[in-house]
Amino acid sequence: MMKRHEAREKAMQTLFQLDSTEMSPEEAMTHIVGEERDSFYSELVNGTFENRAAIDESLRTKLENWTLDRLPKVERTVLRMAVYELNYMEGTPAKVVLNEAIELCKTFGDETSGRFVNGVLSKYTKE
Repeated sequence: MMKRHEAREKAMQTLFQLDSTEMSPEEAMTHIVGEERDSFYSELVNGTFENRAAIDESLRTKLENWTLDRLPKVERTVLRMAVYELNYMEGTPAKVVLNEAIELCKTFGDETSGRFVNGVLSKYTKE
């Protein structure tokens, strides 16, 4: 079984790929992790992918002076995944989701993306 942090990293890579190709989630997951599936990872990928329209709609209300399309792909992917985890999954404290999102930004993006993502996500935790 993957550690949660690793599962999020792999899910991020998978969703990043899904954002720019016509692959199915199944194909993308196989491409990133092979046949070895972790249930947390699978739920993050499938759930984020399936609920993308609703998640994007929700994000649009929180993005000031930005459109989703203009966001760098790393930030957009991290935000979608974190919003999915905050709004659709039980059990992970919001603070953990935010910290993980910032870590993913540091790994895949840059310093500014972490701050940006934190700013957007903190609006979800205040609701």
